[in-house]
This record gives sequence, structure tokens and C-alpha cells, in this order.
Amino acid sequence: MLISPITLAQETENAALLKIIFSKYYKNEKVITKGRLQLLSFYCKKAPNNEEVLEVISKSDLLKKNADEIKKQIDISIDEDWSAAYNILFDNQNQYLKSKVNACLSFEEYKEVYEKYGENNQRLMIVSKPIYFANNNFVLVKVAFYRNIEHNSGSFLLLEKTNGIWTIKEYINEWAT
Repeated sequence: MLISPITLAQETENAALLKIIFSKYYKNEKVITKGRLQLLSFYCKKAPNNEEVLEVISKSDLLKKNADEIKKQIDISIDEDWSAAYNILFDNQNQYLKSKVNACLSFEEYKEVYEKYGENNQRLMIVSKPIYFANNNFVLVKVAFYRNIEHNSGSFLLLEKTNGIWTIKEYINEWAT
């Protein structure tokens, strides 16, 4: 499969974002060892951005200034996954982090694992399609955790790229059920 240089550059940026997100949320997870159940899984599909982004824009001056550019990227019909970025992140690097991250799962696969082990503390991390803006120096991405129909949480992360490194600048619209 041939990947264009533009697509490869975008997936490399997405891989850098995943590394920041995984490092943040998997930090306290124990490494998988024989006989130990890993409790945090990663959802393979990129969640589409929807009208919730409009609410998030209203809560940040930076986002308000870039609202037109951000709104153009709201598309509920996307059907993309994280596999290219996931592979870039973990091919021959970041092996300690990889040992904490389960392989990508579909929602159906997560439900099977959840039902098999019956652990109420299992979570599925869902990451939206990143919205890059302001000359690709900022990105807005939603990170949500699904446990079951009643226990979920998440927030939008606003990240800034400084000297080639992405850092979390702000958590917006945090929620939990």
C-alpha cells in the first residue's frame, strides 16, 4: 500500500498525539504480565466530531478565534481508524508504552472481553478525529472512556505544538456519568 507524503506526515502527527494521550492516560496502568488482565483498551475507530465541538468552541477564546477553521472539520460521516498512527507509534519504538496498551479493539470485541471477565473496572478509550487548526500548531481532540452504559467520562484536549512537541494546554468540557 502506497502512502502519499502528505498522508504520512499527517499520520506521523497523529502518532505523536496518540503518544501524548496514551502517556497521560496509561501512566498508572501496570504492564501486562502473565495471568493479569489489562483493564484499559483502545478503540480502533476515530470517533467523528459532532455538534458538541460547537459548545467547546464557546468555552475558549483561542477556539473562538479559530471557529471557522474548526467548524469546517466537523463531519459525523467519517469512517477512519487509528491503525496507521498506532503502527507508526509502536513500530520499533515506545515498547514500554506498548506493553501497557492493548491492541486496537472494535466495540464488539471490547464487549466480548467485558462480558468474559465481568470486570466493572474495564474501560475503552475512544479518541476522536483530531481537529488541527492555526497552521497546525494547535489540535482539538476528544478523549472519552466507556465502561458500561452508566459509567463513562471524558473531555476535549487542546494541545499546542511548541518546538515540534505536542503538549496538553487545556482540558475543556470535562464530564462523567
